[in-house]
Amino acid sequence: MSNQPQTNSAAAVQPGAARELYGTLADGSAVYRYTFTTPRIAIGILTFGGIIDRIDVPDAAGERANVVLGYADLAGYARGNKPYLGALIGRYANRIAGGRFSLEGKDYVVPVNDHPNTLHGGARGFDKVVWDVESASATAVRLRHISPDGEQGYPGTLDTRVTYALDGEDGLRVEYTATTDAPTVVNLTNHSYFNLAGEGSGDILGHVLQLEAARYTPVDATFIPTGEVAPVDGTPFDFRSPRAIGERIRDGYPQVVIGRGYDHNWVLDRAPGDPLSRIATAIDPVSGRRLDILTDQPGVQFYSGNYLDATEVGSSGKIYRQSAGFALETQHFPDAPNQASFPTTVLRPGQTFHSVTVFRFSSRAAHI
Repeated sequence: MSNQPQTNSAAAVQPGAARELYGTLADGSAVYRYTFTTPRIAIGILTFGGIIDRIDVPDAAGERANVVLGYADLAGYARGNKPYLGALIGRYANRIAGGRFSLEGKDYVVPVNDHPNTLHGGARGFDKVVWDVESASATAVRLRHISPDGEQGYPGTLDTRVTYALDGEDGLRVEYTATTDAPTVVNLTNHSYFNLAGEGSGDILGHVLQLEAARYTPVDATFIPTGEVAPVDGTPFDFRSPRAIGERIRDGYPQVVIGRGYDHNWVLDRAPGDPLSRIATAIDPVSGRRLDILTDQPGVQFYSGNYLDATEVGSSGKIYRQSAGFALETQHFPDAPNQASFPTTVLRPGQTFHSVTVFRFSSRAAHI
């Protein structure tokens, strides 16, 4: 039996949109999957966790494969989804030191779920809720979740909408908006893991990556930024020119040792208020599949899948080992509520959090 990911011809796909019952949770909540197809790509979105369940993309020869990591059924996601495969992340993506922050003279405590810190919103973040479907069309679905005041310790009732939409250029546009009735902190992202050779096909260390970032934020032993914004020049963090992900991942550089690979925030080369721009490109040289990421956010967390530990079985029945996929999480900086020098993540009544990220796929060239 072949170990290659399952593929099918792009010509067999019929454009359109479909909704299906994906499963039912233990509490009786129904979970739906919305699938959007074009002649070249197909994208599946779950209402549970707002999860990107699959993205089918053709290679240079026209053969399609799912390029995101995920589970075979709802039970896999509902068991906890410890790696956050494909999920929407909130209220606060990434880490908050010690599970504590102060805002306008008040101290707040949020659940510690990544000792000794809070990770991705806490013990029950946005990745573990069933999102309401506010609208759906042939090319988009808009999800909504209202997080009540005090949920997971965060102040204010947060009204969040996320729209997944085909962007007309073989891409997926993800648009986030949020409003609050009291001052709070917000950092929203999506935690998809990509393997452009195909889900379950092996590691991504041979993928070639380019990041538009001359600086990054070093971390301490618990993955909290030290407050320094350091140059990537002369370090394994320099992806300003295309390099294989695995080229320097075992160099013994102290920050790489801390992360067991890459698990850091890159400071993007863009000024606040700059329009949507390309910040990352990844290519699998074998298949020729290419991913370009555009965003309006100030940072991106590049995670090389270091803690995938063979305890998760993916949608193809293959075990996910270290570096089975990589994540590029567009974001504000980790621990910004406790770091005054970082771009603010405070949202106040009357303001609207707004963010856009586009994942665009092609196979036109095997080079950046």
